[in-house]
Amino acid sequence: MFDLVDLLKTDSVKEAHEEKITTVLFQQTPECRNLVEEAYRFEGIMSPVVVNNNEESIREHVRASAIEIVIVELNNSSNVTQDMERISHLLPNEASVIVIGSEDSISTIRNLKDMGFYYLFWPITKQELIDFVRNVHENRQRKAGLGKNRDAKKVAFWGSKGGVGTTLLTSEVAYLLANEKDSKCLIVDHDYLGGNLDIFMGMKGYGKKPLQTGTLSANLDITYAQSLVSKQSDMLSVLGVDSNDISEEELKSYTRALSSQLAKENNFIIEDLSRGGCSKLDAEYLSKHCQIIILIVEPTVSSLRETVKFITQMEELNCRSRYIVVLNHPRPEQSATITKKEIEQYLNQPIDVVLPFEQSAGEQLILGKKLSEGKLKIRQGINEITSLLLGETVTANPSWFQRLMSKRSC
Repeated sequence: MFDLVDLLKTDSVKEAHEEKITTVLFQQTPECRNLVEEAYRFEGIMSPVVVNNNEESIREHVRASAIEIVIVELNNSSNVTQDMERISHLLPNEASVIVIGSEDSISTIRNLKDMGFYYLFWPITKQELIDFVRNVHENRQRKAGLGKNRDAKKVAFWGSKGGVGTTLLTSEVAYLLANEKDSKCLIVDHDYLGGNLDIFMGMKGYGKKPLQTGTLSANLDITYAQSLVSKQSDMLSVLGVDSNDISEEELKSYTRALSSQLAKENNFIIEDLSRGGCSKLDAEYLSKHCQIIILIVEPTVSSLRETVKFITQMEELNCRSRYIVVLNHPRPEQSATITKKEIEQYLNQPIDVVLPFEQSAGEQLILGKKLSEGKLKIRQGINEITSLLLGETVTANPSWFQRLMSKRSC
């Protein structure tokens, strides 16, 4: 006789004995999928969620729930390192990532290790996979292993002087990273005298959080850092602090200490250095901690001089950061006092992105609209900065370049 109670009891016992290692597999081949699923079933481990390995699927599934282990199959990849660099911003830092690939190279293992990813060479047996997964899971429990080294990528937007559009571009690129690239971002506000970040971000009621000197030494942990963050959305937030009795130099030091506490919770930490100039402490910090520095230049002699000075300073510090040079036109192109060709000559490197002057940009921002989503020509340039930051290939737009050059001879 069929006994529903006994059946339910059996299912409950089965669920209770099932080993829970929450896993998602981004697969490229049925062979890999079958091996992973069969290995998990045989060992009594909770079945992994299996999704096709493409950026759209990764964006959709990777943040849907708390995932302990992400398995990325790259058996069809021609360059495992490049492919992982391309999608790394989509993966939550709190998950441990195992890359399965058929690229037999010591440099691949080393490169992935530097990024905080494990590498498993294909082909593998079911037992090898399970042993590897359990070892990674045990490392997580002990807060050890490669996953603990995976922090946010640090990006600095450096403005050659005030008014060149640094804060605007910081907010626009961060918005694209968070909303179109599904990367969790934290903007670090270094303007301790006010600033317009709240306007560019569309954050009504935003105010910098007060720092109390008496609580800093005892409470400088992740919980305290989280209490000082203002959220624009679940994927985009701002760290902005203020104090009446702490110097700006100390505020900057505390701000960076707080942002470091939040590094594991974000894919990108974006520093807004919008007031021009760069102290020795700033330069030392950027040279040691920032992977990418976006230089915002306008076509004036004073802006060019400050940029050359900054690059020279960074070279003296043996900075290995990647530069993205942006030529912005905050005023009509006709008011430029130096050409694009001359800027490239003095910087000794090409300009990566040229942004046109937009008469209606201010009006769009006041209305709460994003320049990166509108119909203005500057939209393309902002998207190009974002793509370059992610290491994506950017196709130049000849028509805009020709229009710009026709207005001002090189």
